Amino acid sequence: MSLSGFGDTGKAEPPPALFPAPEADAPAPARRRGGPARNGPSSQGDDAGRQLVFFGAEAAEPAVADLAGLLAGPGEVVRMGGTARLSVQVDAAWRVHVLVAELAARGLAASWEPTEGERHAVRTSYTRVLKPLAVAWLHGSTKRPPATFHLTGRRLRLWLAAAGTPEPPDAFLLSLGADEQECWEPIGVALAAAGLAGELLGPGEGGPAYRITGRRRLARLAELVGAPPRAAPPTAWPPPP
Repeated sequence: MSLSGFGDTGKAEPPPALFPAPEADAPAPARRRGGPARNGPSSQGDDAGRQLVFFGAEAAEPAVADLAGLLAGPGEVVRMGGTARLSVQVDAAWRVHVLVAELAARGLAASWEPTEGERHAVRTSYTRVLKPLAVAWLHGSTKRPPATFHLTGRRLRLWLAAAGTPEPPDAFLLSLGADEQECWEPIGVALAAAGLAGELLGPGEGGPAYRITGRRRLARLAELVGAPPRAAPPTAWPPPP
């Protein structure tokens, strides 16, 4: 197996098979916009969540727009001329398997390589297909969600695959971009609108991340993101409701 560098157009294989290579991810349900996801639960977010079961991960075909879920987390997008490239660093080999498959399901070649701290970087080639995503999310070189940003099941599934971590006994962390404070609040609003109002954790509290707590919200999260990818360890995915 050869490693493919970030400049490659990408036929790199994912990291050694700690887990079997998965089929492309299925999506998860999204919902109507609700209240802000500040610190702690929100009854308004709960009410919105009860009406959102339309937009689960399996409710639509994979689309490039789903990659906004990676940008809600630690994903990055950069532009070059009329093209753009998306990249994300992950902390486990199984995440590489899942993300490479998800990108391929959307017609995007991806390469990967190990980075410091036993992490892996997954990156697409520069392509015109990603330009609309970059235009929507970049203000100069600063990443910021567009005003219309919302979370569907497929977007949440990608975010969780890249940067979701269970926190026993009844919480789940969705990590954010470390130096992207301007993104954190609007992303929290989108979470609340999906019935997943969470607590924002700062860098000194194990974040930046949103902590989703409580059986009801975890059941909602599991419902939205769908069944775990075959590559994911059983404990890495929200249990089915």
